[in-house]
Amino acid sequence: MDLTPRIWRKSSHSGADSGNCVEVASAARAVAVRDSRDPHGPALAFTPAGWQAFTRRINGAAKIRP
Repeated sequence: MDLTPRIWRKSSHSGADSGNCVEVASAARAVAVRDSRDPHGPALAFTPAGWQAFTRRINGAAKIRP
């Protein structure tokens, strides 16, 4: 899957000086995620339903942390 022409957005939770950043790009049938420190490296591709399930799970885990 070629994600080169996509517009990548940095996570709103990533600080300006933070080294732990991810970027997300939307395509017609996929949502891609990559490490912002390695923009030419690999990206994970999710179906829209898979991305929704992934983010729901992360948000739920963040709420139960002490």
